[in-house]
Amino acid sequence: MRRPMQMAMMLALILVPVSVGRAKTAEVRLPGILDDHMVVQRGRAVPIWGWTDPGAEVTVRMGEEEAVAKADGDGRFVTRLSPRTAGGPYTITVAGENTVRLEDVLVGDVWICSGQSNMAMHVASVKNAKEEIAEATYPNIRLFTVKRTSTPEPQDDCQGDWTRCSPKTVPHFSAVGYFFGRHLHEELDVPVGLVNSSWGGTPSEAWTSPKTVEKVETFDPIVKRFQGKLNHPHRPSNLFNGMIAPLLPMRIRGAIWYQGETNAGRAYQYRTLFPAMIRDWRRHWKQGDFPFLFVQLANFMKRKDQPSQSAWAELREAQTMALDLPKTGQAVIIDIGEARDIHPKNKQDVGKRLALAARAIAYGEDVTYSGPMYQSMKVEDGKVRLTFDHVNGGLVARGGGPLKGFALAGKDRKWHWAEAEIDGKTVVVSSDEVPEPVAVRYAWADNPECNLYNEAGLPASPFRTDQWPGVTVNKK
Repeated sequence: MRRPMQMAMMLALILVPVSVGRAKTAEVRLPGILDDHMVVQRGRAVPIWGWTDPGAEVTVRMGEEEAVAKADGDGRFVTRLSPRTAGGPYTITVAGENTVRLEDVLVGDVWICSGQSNMAMHVASVKNAKEEIAEATYPNIRLFTVKRTSTPEPQDDCQGDWTRCSPKTVPHFSAVGYFFGRHLHEELDVPVGLVNSSWGGTPSEAWTSPKTVEKVETFDPIVKRFQGKLNHPHRPSNLFNGMIAPLLPMRIRGAIWYQGETNAGRAYQYRTLFPAMIRDWRRHWKQGDFPFLFVQLANFMKRKDQPSQSAWAELREAQTMALDLPKTGQAVIIDIGEARDIHPKNKQDVGKRLALAARAIAYGEDVTYSGPMYQSMKVEDGKVRLTFDHVNGGLVARGGGPLKGFALAGKDRKWHWAEAEIDGKTVVVSSDEVPEPVAVRYAWADNPECNLYNEAGLPASPFRTDQWPGVTVNKK
């Protein structure tokens, strides 16, 4: 009885090292963002990266091209295939100890779609959802949703799947992302890859990298609030670490961003936080000043009878200030919000207006992409004459009738509703209650009644000519 037992023990000792040795041998593994049905960016070198044994060689093939990469001491490898024009499908193979095949790969334009709940909001939740879903057969639009991940340490991988856009796959994808991508695909006739990396209710600082958070003093009080809350999705850098960092090796055409509601109570701070985040992304992606297009906050909450302070107006102002950065664009949606719903259901126009900005800023097309933007003011005989950029054929009062949404103040800083008239490409504003005006505000409210547009049908951006302290200036 003892001899068979001893033989069994000896056999086990012999087999264990062999088993452990095989477990230590790493096969080729690719990140989740590299998968069947993906889109790679046209006109740029195509990065293919992953992990295998340290020092091992990996051969990558795409069409007739072949490249060899060698893994570093941590087992990570990266190689770059030659830039290509739009087209496909291609098969990419990555061969080492094993071979990984990526099928049905297209070459086109890749856009990151990020922000909070209005970016995350699904196609199934928008107006005319059934019709939109039924008509969503676009095999050359590809969709990828990054799994929500909040972590204090930068990650090198994320979870998600590339899918062809269809009535089956589109219902739970970002509505803004889809309508944006659909417009570009139809106008440009190239494949479009949309990467939805969004999380409802989150602030911009959560989407900013640790290095920027450490350098910018404005972040200090925010960081202190989240001490001891390492995995909280509002903690600075946590969503950058979990949902942006894994995407950085990708080449992209640009990014669209819909966020700001969570930061509205700290609007003056957003003047620093938002551009810091944009610069941060551009620095990490190492593609220069790629196009960054964002949505200005919609009208929301109860409409007020008299001119008043507004945190949401201040946040819109902070967003508009980010246009000082190169290759940025803003979609104004002050006309399509809903008073009782922070998630307006008209995402079609949001996506279209972002796409118009992309066509002008990213693709250089001669299209009207912005409504009137305040440029300057001049006081003339007790009235104020306003000039605008992006007039594009002329100014109009949408719906007919008088212009609405303008207010005047004198040196006493008391605001009064004003009359406003279009005079050529300018607007003249006056009020009997303000004989000596010094400042003008337009659509300066949570949910303003306003109707200044250009002939292209795009709304004027809310603005003010003063810089008097508001309701959020001292909030941290």
